[in-house]
Amino acid sequence: MKAVIVEDEFLSQEELSYLIRKHSSLTIEATFEDGLDVLRYLQGHEVDVIFLDINIPSLDGVLLAQSISKFVHKPQIVFITAYKEHAVEAFELEAFDYILKPYQESRIVTMLQKLEALFAAPAAITANSIDSSTGRHSINLLKDERIIVTDINNIYYAAAQEKVTLVYTRRETFTMPMVITEFCTRLPEAVFFRCHRSYVVNLMKIREIVPWFNNTYLLRLNDLDFEVPVSRSKVKAFRQLMRL
Repeated sequence: MKAVIVEDEFLSQEELSYLIRKHSSLTIEATFEDGLDVLRYLQGHEVDVIFLDINIPSLDGVLLAQSISKFVHKPQIVFITAYKEHAVEAFELEAFDYILKPYQESRIVTMLQKLEALFAAPAAITANSIDSSTGRHSINLLKDERIIVTDINNIYYAAAQEKVTLVYTRRETFTMPMVITEFCTRLPEAVFFRCHRSYVVNLMKIREIVPWFNNTYLLRLNDLDFEVPVSRSKVKAFRQLMRL
């Protein structure tokens, strides 16, 4: 995998280069201190990963990432910054990860392992794309100002809570900075069903379908005690989907 580092602090650049070489097979093709220089470089070179500081001269990391997102060949972006408040922006740009300075070697190692696993897959799986041959699909989830790349199959259900969406796996809860309608657009329709205006459920996690009042249902899920409701407006589609 080819990588570039965009970091205007020399010591941070050197430390990150050292950790990448020590713990991965990535090849660092170039290093930059200025956002415009990176943009010029990428017009003539393809890379797989960009380690991108947010506070850089000429063109800051967020604007640079927005430009890169329009490329035909879109490299994975790992944001590096000393400021936690940029985590939501990084998530919205579908960054692969978000690393805080000062660096923790164990955190860098985990990120590099995920990167190598991504590129080692039979076909590259982007943060919100599906591989029809394997059914593998991953999605970026946000927790404690960290971006967690999560297998879609680990999501049990999601629930609307005002202007955010709570996403539940078996052991964790993630808070997504978007309404549930927008979150649903990131999920594969073949696996997830919007069973209620406030809920979307992973059909593969349903353990039991319980009749409820007004000819609706409650859905009991594997491993969880919570019951997900099916609203009256969704009953017909749900019956057809489940062949009830």
